[in-house]
Amino acid sequence: MNNDEAKKRVQHTFGKYADSYVTSHTHSKGEDLPLILRWTTPQPTWKALDIATGGGHVAKTIAPHVQQVYVTDLTKEMLEHSARHLSGINNLEYVIADAEQLPFLDNCFDMITCRIAPHHFPNPAQFIKEAARVLKYNGVFVMIDNIAPEEKQLNYYYNTFESMRDASHVRALPVSEWQSYLKDHGLQMIKDSIRKKEMDFQSWVRRTLDDKEQQNNVHHYMMSAESFIKDYFSIREVNHQIQSFTIDEWMVLCTKGSITDEC
Repeated sequence: MNNDEAKKRVQHTFGKYADSYVTSHTHSKGEDLPLILRWTTPQPTWKALDIATGGGHVAKTIAPHVQQVYVTDLTKEMLEHSARHLSGINNLEYVIADAEQLPFLDNCFDMITCRIAPHHFPNPAQFIKEAARVLKYNGVFVMIDNIAPEEKQLNYYYNTFESMRDASHVRALPVSEWQSYLKDHGLQMIKDSIRKKEMDFQSWVRRTLDDKEQQNNVHHYMMSAESFIKDYFSIREVNHQIQSFTIDEWMVLCTKGSITDEC
């Protein structure tokens, strides 16, 4: 699958299931949202960029603390849905934008965020390059995403069942790969954390799959995993039905350089 095909799948999936991403407990809640504020201490004069906003939950969180937030997404329908969800917040500017080709000048933003989205990007290195390009020197960049284990078999297993469930899933990366991209593009890690995120199986599988047979295929794949894989993902079963499982989520805070520059 080439880059254009991957992005068309993202647009199709997020256009079709826009409401489920706005209302999803996984996306609308979580300890990471208030943590963004604690880690970054946003200022009233800041101009912020939220990349691949999805349901707009990060934009909603940071908007009261900054001057302006540019809210971007590749999918027009998703962005329109989020704009309705965030109506009444007056310092938001909506822009249809590809995370790998941002329509902004260099060194424009004091703060950039991207949450639970990069696993949909076909070229993650280019995404990091673009984020670094538009971030001001001394600006802050926060990325939060599902990550794959470093161990190859677990990595393959995780990306496989995510792809079965969501056609727009490209690849979840291990932390070591993300760290390499950040370093390559001049983003210095300040702090990071990994947490286990529990997923309710039924709400998760139905978020992007309407077809019962496809849902059953995902269920069968996860049920037939080797015991060490089930243990790693904490797959919990009741009467041969998966109730929940866990995945790894990584949150990282970075800064760029040390030179004062303006957009």
